[in-house]
Amino acid sequence: MLPFTLNSAVDNLCKNEFDYYREKQEPHPLFIKHNIDAVPFKHPDMNKWRDSLRNGLMINFENIILTGGVDDIWQDTNTGELIVVDYKSQANSREVEPISYLSSPYHEGYKVQMDFYAYLLTEMGFEVNKVAYFLVCNADRNAEGFYGRLDFSETLIPYEWNSDWIPPKLDEMVKTLNSENIPQSNESCENCAYARERSIFDQT
Repeated sequence: MLPFTLNSAVDNLCKNEFDYYREKQEPHPLFIKHNIDAVPFKHPDMNKWRDSLRNGLMINFENIILTGGVDDIWQDTNTGELIVVDYKSQANSREVEPISYLSSPYHEGYKVQMDFYAYLLTEMGFEVNKVAYFLVCNADRNAEGFYGRLDFSETLIPYEWNSDWIPPKLDEMVKTLNSENIPQSNESCENCAYARERSIFDQT
């Protein structure tokens, strides 16, 4: 998969910004704007949890290591519950609107991702707030010119995560791995489609 370097740059800058308030244990201005009683969660493993390539949130499920690199975690100052946060960056000429953003078929994977992060944190023993947030940074495509900078608007989108579907899927995954029978391919799977085409090519 090609790296999205501009998206990664926005992610890193957001992390640096929230780390400033994490160190001071003060609310970010966005929290005040949206009446969210929270501060960025301060934990010695935060950098590990955000490292999706080498660490991430991590649990052991039937001798299988499940991991996921979370973008950020905030903490509710009233309940102590953790709040899962995912940064998203884009350049869309339309204003970001919470309902249409979450209902987009292209963003279904975002919700799965959020469900999984919340599941991992819960299994790690943390109390997790039922409301997570997508922080969507949208670049202004209608500016008069570039002039060496991009201007972004920030939209905070609440999402009520649901991890009920995950344990059955994990059981199904383990059953498939332990089975001696090859599962049927799925027509919508790109890897399966490639394997079918390769099989036909090898026979010619």
